[in-house]
Amino acid sequence: MFDRLSAYAPQALAVLRIVTALLFIEHGTQKLFGFPVPGMGTPEGIFLLAGILETFGGLLILVGFLTRPVAFVLSGMMAVAYFMGHFPQNFWPVGNGGDAAILFCFVFLYLVCAGPGDWAIDTRGRTRTTARI
Repeated sequence: MFDRLSAYAPQALAVLRIVTALLFIEHGTQKLFGFPVPGMGTPEGIFLLAGILETFGGLLILVGFLTRPVAFVLSGMMAVAYFMGHFPQNFWPVGNGGDAAILFCFVFLYLVCAGPGDWAIDTRGRTRTTARI
């Protein structure tokens, strides 16, 4: 049974990438535009940079373009966000609100290693090249 499921691993990876990107983009648009729910007002400094990386990095992850380098940057950004913004409040992630930052960090780190999966611009380019050979 598990061998059959393994055949769907590239599609499952793509679904993980797409859903993660959509959730990540939400955090960026909240910071930059106050959408879908009001954010903290006009972002400045590190919050402006975070909003830009979350929105545009999330869009790149969504379509699977430059997935590995973008995921590397976003994974590092989430590690920094956790240790600068959440960890000082409380040791435990459930107490400091850093659960999402940790999950994003490790999902992006996984994408660095695994690549984008199916339905990605990165994958389409590779498929066309191998089809010609």
